[in-house]
Amino acid sequence: MPFADLADVRLHYEVGGDGPPLLLIAGMMSDGASWGPIVPALAARFTVIRPDNRTTGQTVPPDAAAGLGVWAADAVGLLDHLGLDRAHVAGHSLGGMIALHLAATAPGRVDRLAMLASAPVFLPRNLALFRHLLALRAPGLPADLWLRGLFPWLFHPHAYDDPARIDTMLAQSLAYPHAQGAAAMARQLAALDAAAGALALPASLPPTLALLAADDALYPVVLARAALKQLGPLHIAEIAAAGHSVHWDAPQVVSTALIAHFEKG
Repeated sequence: MPFADLADVRLHYEVGGDGPPLLLIAGMMSDGASWGPIVPALAARFTVIRPDNRTTGQTVPPDAAAGLGVWAADAVGLLDHLGLDRAHVAGHSLGGMIALHLAATAPGRVDRLAMLASAPVFLPRNLALFRHLLALRAPGLPADLWLRGLFPWLFHPHAYDDPARIDTMLAQSLAYPHAQGAAAMARQLAALDAAAGALALPASLPPTLALLAADDALYPVVLARAALKQLGPLHIAEIAAAGHSVHWDAPQVVSTALIAHFEKG
C-alpha cells in the first residue's frame, strides 16, 4: 500500500498504467478512488497517479490542516517522492482549484492542465448546501440521509430513471471502507470556505482544457464559463447529458477528451 511521508501527513496514493505521468486530484468529499470510471482508459496511455487529498481516504491523520496551499504542496511533495520533475495534472471540482493553485505556485511542475466541472468561482449557495449535508450526518440520523441529499447535485437527472441504480450507488458509498468521516468533512468544508481569498491564479496558464457539464447543478455552465475566460487562453468544452460528477455520467467522453488533450505535442 503506497504512502508518501510528507511534512505533517502520510499521503496515500495509487499508481497504475504506463506512459507520461498524469496526476489526478479529486474533488470535495472524494478521494483517489473517485476517478475509477476513467482510470482504465487513462492508464492505457499514462502513468496515472491518484492521491487521497488530506482529510480524505487513507491519508492520515484525517484532521490535518487543510487548504489550497497545503493541498497543492502535497501534490509537489508527492511528485518529489515519486522522483518526477513534472506531470500532466487534472482536477475535478475542488480538485480543479487545487490544480490551478498548483499551476500558479509551482508552474514548473505542471505540464498540461485539465479542469473537470471546475472553475475559479465560489458560490455561497454551495457552501450552504455542504453545511446542510454535514448537519444531516449528525448521530442518530439515517446513515444514507445526507447522501440522498447529495446525489441529485452530483449526477444527471437521467441517473434517477433507474431507481435500482441509485440504490446500488448508495449501498456502495455506505460500504466504502475509506469514506470521509463527518469531522474530516467539516475540516475540508472550512478550508473550502477560506479558499475564495486564497486561490492563486497562474500568471501564464499551461495548455489548459476545461471540461464543463451541461447540466452541472453545482457549477452552472454560464457562471463557470465567465470565470474561466478571465484566466486567459484555454479550451472550454461542454459535455451534454452530464452533471457535476461528469466523469461518472460520461466516462468515455471525458477520458477521450483528456487523452486528446494530454497527448498533444
